[in-house]
Amino acid sequence: MRVAIVAESFLPNVNGVTNSVLRVLEHLHREGHEAMVIAPGARDFQEEIHEYLGFEIVRVPTVRMPLIDSLPIGVPNATVTDALREFQPDIIHLASPFVLGAAGAFAARQLRIPAVALYQTDVAGFATKYHLAPLAAAAWEWTRHIHNICQMTLAPSSLTIADLEGHGIHNVRHWGRGVDAVRFHPDKRDPVLRRQWDRSGRKKIVGFVGRLAAEKGVHRLVSLHERRDIQLVIVGDGPSRAELESLMPKAVFTGALGGEELARAYASLDLFVHAGEFETFCQAIQEAQASGVPTIGPRAGGPVDLIQERYNGLLLDVDTFTRDLPTAAEWLVHPERHEALRQNARTSVQNKTWEALCEQLLGYYAEVIEETRRVPLTFFGPRPELPLWAAKALGARVA
Repeated sequence: MRVAIVAESFLPNVNGVTNSVLRVLEHLHREGHEAMVIAPGARDFQEEIHEYLGFEIVRVPTVRMPLIDSLPIGVPNATVTDALREFQPDIIHLASPFVLGAAGAFAARQLRIPAVALYQTDVAGFATKYHLAPLAAAAWEWTRHIHNICQMTLAPSSLTIADLEGHGIHNVRHWGRGVDAVRFHPDKRDPVLRRQWDRSGRKKIVGFVGRLAAEKGVHRLVSLHERRDIQLVIVGDGPSRAELESLMPKAVFTGALGGEELARAYASLDLFVHAGEFETFCQAIQEAQASGVPTIGPRAGGPVDLIQERYNGLLLDVDTFTRDLPTAAEWLVHPERHEALRQNARTSVQNKTWEALCEQLLGYYAEVIEETRRVPLTFFGPRPELPLWAAKALGARVA
């Protein structure tokens, strides 16, 4: 099988989209398939790679986007269609399509190549968080156009699927995310690191891991900040870091971590808290669970599928998250149940390997390819017209 991936983000930038693409490429390589990637170029002084596991990485120019300033946004141009035409893939995989991925979707339609779109980023939710309601409405309209041009949309959680269907997106199927249960493991728990965070050795360590930005809701952890029995640890970096450090001066801010440092940080927590309501999946929760750490998340988006109440964590209502957090934390770290919750957290991810998830993905590829072979000239499913302004912006020629 020949698979072309058009990704909104890729190395050297590491995030949920990049991580998923890397795992898919590794699986395709192991199984003997052929692949190529079209992705944004690196920004500033970052090192840009042009191959991964022997697969070509085709780069496009980049610009900065106000809501996601830490990431380069790929500029759609003729390179997208030309590269796809030259590679002649059996299927096009659009990783979180919105800008560059939109060009990939319209190129796929122009070239009559089936496409699968993976919904990973709630752009409309981000716009709402930043009080840009008109932009949120436009984001949903744009998302609907992109995804309904594709033959299948894959979404990572039940609530996300319902949300997409409610906004008029068709043929949505479930595809979750795997977790590296070897890298993230309870055995990585580090007493020395814990003592660095809490010199008294008596406090419970409660932490967050992720990008420090408004949509992540890290400020909601403030209700734990003044407690004498809890030490907050914030792992990550981003535009909100200075504000959060001012809000919670007693918290430990480690900056961004990776590799074994990140694995040790996860495993050394007693409780993981993710307060952002715009997560379509929330891989950080799975990584914490694989590390044997009970989790608290919002009763919204991806966390609803990952957290089993009173088994591996608790879900809190978004509107009362800050107020309810201290009571929920006390319940989860209580000595009578904490060890059982740690074991349950690990157990809850044991069957969520990337190998199994990638095999499921290849099954979706095969299903779409077979369907388009049976109906080769007329793409099945809705075929919305590309708005004129979007056609001009993307430089697309739509048949």
